[in-house]
Amino acid sequence: MASNRKVTAKNILSGLIVILLIIITYQIDAKGKHFEVFFKSLTQDGDTTKPTAAKLDSTGNDTAHKRLADTTHNDSLKRVTIDSLTISKDSLDAPIEYKAEDSAVLIIPTKQFYLYGKAHVKDKDANLDAGTIKYNQATSLITAYGGLDTGHNPLDLPKIVQNGSESTSDTIKYNIKNGRALTKNTYYKEGEMFIYAQAVKKINQNTEFAYRSRFTTCNLDTPHYAFITRKMKIVNDKIAVTGPTMPSFEGVPIPIIIPFGIFPLERGRHSGFLPPQFTNNYSLGLGLEGLGYYKVLNDNWDITTRANIYTYGGWNLDIKPDYYKRYAYRGTLDLSIQKTKSLNTSGLSPEEFTQSSSFFITWNHSTDQRARPGTTFSASVRAGSTKFNKYLPDNAFRNYDNQLASSITYGKTWDQGKYILNIAANHNQNNNLGLINIQAPTVTFTASTIYPFQKKDQVGPQKWYQKLGISYSGTALNQLSFYDSIFNFHKLLDTAMWGFDHRIPITLTLPALGPFLASPSISYEERWFGQEILKTWDSKRDTLLSKIKRGFFMERQASFAFAVNTRLFGTFKFKHGAVAAIRHEVKPFISLSYQPDFTGAYNDSVQVDALGHKAGYSKLNGGVIGAFSPGRFGGITFGIDNLLEMKVRSKGGDTTAGSDSTKKVRLIDGFGVTGGYNLIAPGDSLNWSPLTFNLRSTLFGNVNITGSATVDPYGVDSFGNRVNNFLWGKGSLGRFTGGNFALSTSFKSKAKDGKSDQDRIQADQTLTPDEQQRQLDYVRQNPSEFVDFNIPWTLQLSLAINFARLRTLDLRNYYTQVSSNVNVNGDFSLSPKWKLGGGTYFDFRTLKIQTVNVFLTREMHCWQMAINLQLGTYKSFSIVLNPKSGILRDLKINRTRSFATY
Repeated sequence: MASNRKVTAKNILSGLIVILLIIITYQIDAKGKHFEVFFKSLTQDGDTTKPTAAKLDSTGNDTAHKRLADTTHNDSLKRVTIDSLTISKDSLDAPIEYKAEDSAVLIIPTKQFYLYGKAHVKDKDANLDAGTIKYNQATSLITAYGGLDTGHNPLDLPKIVQNGSESTSDTIKYNIKNGRALTKNTYYKEGEMFIYAQAVKKINQNTEFAYRSRFTTCNLDTPHYAFITRKMKIVNDKIAVTGPTMPSFEGVPIPIIIPFGIFPLERGRHSGFLPPQFTNNYSLGLGLEGLGYYKVLNDNWDITTRANIYTYGGWNLDIKPDYYKRYAYRGTLDLSIQKTKSLNTSGLSPEEFTQSSSFFITWNHSTDQRARPGTTFSASVRAGSTKFNKYLPDNAFRNYDNQLASSITYGKTWDQGKYILNIAANHNQNNNLGLINIQAPTVTFTASTIYPFQKKDQVGPQKWYQKLGISYSGTALNQLSFYDSIFNFHKLLDTAMWGFDHRIPITLTLPALGPFLASPSISYEERWFGQEILKTWDSKRDTLLSKIKRGFFMERQASFAFAVNTRLFGTFKFKHGAVAAIRHEVKPFISLSYQPDFTGAYNDSVQVDALGHKAGYSKLNGGVIGAFSPGRFGGITFGIDNLLEMKVRSKGGDTTAGSDSTKKVRLIDGFGVTGGYNLIAPGDSLNWSPLTFNLRSTLFGNVNITGSATVDPYGVDSFGNRVNNFLWGKGSLGRFTGGNFALSTSFKSKAKDGKSDQDRIQADQTLTPDEQQRQLDYVRQNPSEFVDFNIPWTLQLSLAINFARLRTLDLRNYYTQVSSNVNVNGDFSLSPKWKLGGGTYFDFRTLKIQTVNVFLTREMHCWQMAINLQLGTYKSFSIVLNPKSGILRDLKINRTRSFATY
């Protein structure tokens, strides 16, 4: 018995070898077991054992491993030897993660491995899920299939995801070494495309062949539309090519044979042709729109070229380069050249066609401050022929865009922002008048406030005089003006004007005197002019003549002021009712100032009519920089501003002691008045200055109101000139000389899904403000393409009124200019799938509806239909039916008819 229990060194060595083999065979990590090395056979006392299966118990431990390990502690342990230990040539090149809810079975002699119950296998570039997964290491073949539930419905069908593509099949056979696969009854998803095929053969990681397939962008099991083909080849992320193809709708084939189909699947930037769309324009004829080519030049540049061609002879060419370099710059340039030949529908010209050549350029550029700290360069350019927008077809938003402006700016800062230099080129134009103004260059230099009496190494509190500060700002302007219809280079130089403005403010901040803040100031300003305008009366022609005199002219102005301001607060509380409290804030100020008159040398009077009446004017007015107001001032300037808000008790809120169940509501954001009284004016002069009123409010959180008005307390003579006729106290509030009022609001119903706007709208943080503005403009131009069926109705209202008293060019009298308009836009759901909307613009000055836009949109799941109607000077009607998918956005049915009455 003792000899049987004796453990020899040979027994111990055999046991250690067995344990070592088990450790090598079953490499275990935190995510699962990796089977990489197989041994050929185990021998006991030289005899080969029969093939055995190793099973994992419920804890995930291998039972065969467990049994072999236990034998090392058995008194009857037999000697174990190893025939050989080799690493198989067909072992895997990377670990495989796996898991299964039921069990995992390993058959060592046949090198097969089974996973049962919601099995999952993860290779280095593929994920496979199925009811059952079988792996054969000898052939590197994975076979996956599903099962049936108690209702005999498919359960846990194989699903494989690899390189961005996804497929679900009845069965999958996949070779993990060469990437080849064969699937049956496969639903395949590649990007936005959904494909069903009886069989799919994958020959490598990027290429598949489909047999008897159906492809669509509709994600339903029975798609609304599809294309049926017998053979198809798919190259992942590149292209899908089909043989003869037949479309079908709601599962019904349409007997229209398409010889072949090419569907781009490339993601990201890649070059290619841009297909056109057919259109029928009443004024321009039949046409192809959007024909073009997109070219990727390099990693930072690409260019899009599009053209519109019409049968009457008109055309449009659009060239649009885009460029972007991370941490350096970003920009877009858009050059459009338009040759218009449209049918004359006005009847005002004997010509059959109206012809015009025009261009338009848009440039937006911005630099990253991290590229060159302290230096900035930006551009926002919208310029072109004044007739370009007028003749642009099917774009009411651009047709009525008559005010254009541009700005190109270079900025440089020194010494931590103490010195700032800006060089800009600006442009503005009025398309109605055809007038274009170019200001280039405009140079501005600013030196921030310096404190000459402040010590460099300050110890203790500052003295009052150490807070005396002085700063400087200077602006140089140059301007050219011309009418595009009579452009002439020599005449253009005659319109050149320049000017320079210098400002030197001196300020002093005094300690607070209780609730009052006092601030004395001195300001000096000097303006240089390159020309003066002389006016003379021509009695023969009974008209006023103007003459420009070139030279160097200088005018200056100085002012001294001492201002005091404070803030007053008052709260009225209510114990009962919906209103808990009303808070009133008053911000008054008063200023004593003196301003001498240095403008006398350039002020003159001129006869303005045959009766000998005269009017005063400044010879320096009418230039690029305005002249100073004549006269001296020594008096009081005053003003007051008010803010009013209230607290409202919440319905059903907590009313216990110490709780705050109220919400703040702004009633008036600001309501104020400013004015002045001249103490040193001559006895018969006008002491009171006009009063300016302003109002700002946001009612109920979404009604924006702004307004201002200027009221003159003095009357005027028959020529509109102010006279010493004080109107206050005579039953009059004064004479309104100018003002404006604007109101805007928007209303909408609650969303059907209950989500807020913040949850619904995901702003693209990578876009610059200019790019966001261009997207917003596109949405405004195409409202029918951006309809939210989740919101039953929306309504936007805006009202604008402007009033001004302006002097005529001949200085004889004044005239009143009034402009007012109202905009109404909105939409509402006729049904869950139909939405009607539109907008209108009414001009009160002409008492005419300038334009009316109406659209009707149908939600069709994977398709959308829009009917657009535009009335007014520019009239159009269109019906567009197209898929929502981006890869099929050019597959549309478009019927357009438009014409204009100029």
